[in-house]
Amino acid sequence: MKLVIGGSTGFVGTELVRQALSHPAITSIVGLGRRETLVPPGSVGDGAKLKSVVCENFESYPDNVKKELENADACIWTIAVTPMKLKSLPWEETVKICRDYALAAIETLAGVPRKDGPFRFLYISGHFAPRTRSEIVKPLNDHGLTDLALLRGELETQILAFADQADGAVVSCIAKPGMIAGPGRDLPVVPGLPKIELRDIAAALLDQVVNGFEKDTLSNDDMIRIGQSALAKQ
Repeated sequence: MKLVIGGSTGFVGTELVRQALSHPAITSIVGLGRRETLVPPGSVGDGAKLKSVVCENFESYPDNVKKELENADACIWTIAVTPMKLKSLPWEETVKICRDYALAAIETLAGVPRKDGPFRFLYISGHFAPRTRSEIVKPLNDHGLTDLALLRGELETQILAFADQADGAVVSCIAKPGMIAGPGRDLPVVPGLPKIELRDIAAALLDQVVNGFEKDTLSNDDMIRIGQSALAKQ
């Protein structure tokens, strides 16, 4: 399997690369980011599987980047504006990063030459992201995150719809984790917001792109179950 990791130098992306390097079913990894993707410290897999691809514009992919994406089997998309960075960016920039980059990615990957079989696109959203206004929960309003959550919920619908209209050429999945815990991360307590360990979510997402999506939307509990099961088999 050839796997594209969008945002491969980020917190989740780095762990995805680390685990993918030692995953026997993954033979090629494209680390797609604004800067070079390095083999993560502590990796025990085959570093030769990793190809770093630097992309300056995630809205319009140049031909040299598209060439590196050819024959990919799946993509895990991690690029987004985190709640902590929301206030530091203009809203237009947030929309571009959260929505436009992801839509350009799935459209580009669906359009480059590839082998037979459906292309799998997995988008990481958030636990509270509502697809309708009736699903907005109090913590979003309390923390000033309603607009961001609605944006991501709308994108979930668009990504799933893209696959529905692709006549089987693309299948998509939405991952909705709570807060992601990792070494050295001090997480706040938010009522109703669950947590998941970094190694568990990475293992779960890799399992799903390799073996096929269990469902079109994965909850935090789903990913804990899938991830821990996958890690126990290693």
